[in-house]
Amino acid sequence: MNKFKGVVPPVVTPLNADFTVDYPSYTRVLERLLDAGCHGLFVLGSSSEVVFFDKETRQRIIEHSAEIVNGRVPLIAGVIDATTDLVIEHAIVAKAAGADAVVVTAPYYTVTSQAEILDHFRYIHDAVDVPLIAYDIPVCVHAKLQRQTTVALAKEGTIVGLKDSSGDDGNFRYVLLDLADNKEFFAMTGSEIVVDSALLMGAHGVVPGIANVDPHGYVRLWDAAQRGDWSAARKEQERLCRLFEIVWVGRNRVSGGASGIGAFKAAMKSLGVIDTALMPRPRAALNEAETAKIDSILHATGLLP
Repeated sequence: MNKFKGVVPPVVTPLNADFTVDYPSYTRVLERLLDAGCHGLFVLGSSSEVVFFDKETRQRIIEHSAEIVNGRVPLIAGVIDATTDLVIEHAIVAKAAGADAVVVTAPYYTVTSQAEILDHFRYIHDAVDVPLIAYDIPVCVHAKLQRQTTVALAKEGTIVGLKDSSGDDGNFRYVLLDLADNKEFFAMTGSEIVVDSALLMGAHGVVPGIANVDPHGYVRLWDAAQRGDWSAARKEQERLCRLFEIVWVGRNRVSGGASGIGAFKAAMKSLGVIDTALMPRPRAALNEAETAKIDSILHATGLLP
């Protein structure tokens, strides 16, 4: 499983004015991430706003991504849904569409125990022959993947990896420690502002949403860590922390999720990567004043002249 490592951005999905996927802009997003040297791509994750797309659109997004990526890096696809059987349906489609692995959260809306979460992953594993990556994001699914749950699933071979966006760095560290001898398992952090720390404690990679804005910065951080230059890694991380402040610009007016992804889209539009910063309904896009603040942060962090 060592092919799943490094910088693996969760790819933003740009939209047309009618809320369909803007595939020309999406192609530019993919190519830009690849040109920056990213080691894999994660489509249909939280930053991709996966839950807003029906199954036909999800399939087309994966197929288009696979066509553009063309085997250059691993393609990971989110098959996130509220129930086990819906996830299985998505996973079957994702594998056929060209995904190298699929990403699964705990069930959401319904309240599930850790025992039921264990069974959720086991049912999916048994139904679809594709590498399964657990996604710990309690802020969205309102269920935490406990250390014991993740470790049990990894040791029995149900999951091959973990994307940790829980913000619980202590739990993440214990998972790394518990599975240090498991060469078939990888763990990546989704916490953009502590990547240097996560890599120092043994994380195998990073899944940073803001890499859609600055993929080169995260690749530089990863490269510095790989050669053991932790001073350079820290310096790059601190610059990226300043860039990350764009996600707070709209937070007084819109929700946290819309503020973050909306900021990514606003920045990517300012950088000429995508044509609109439109958000799926009912999420609100950032306004002109907020975009101007984002542009000033892009300038201060060296991304805009």
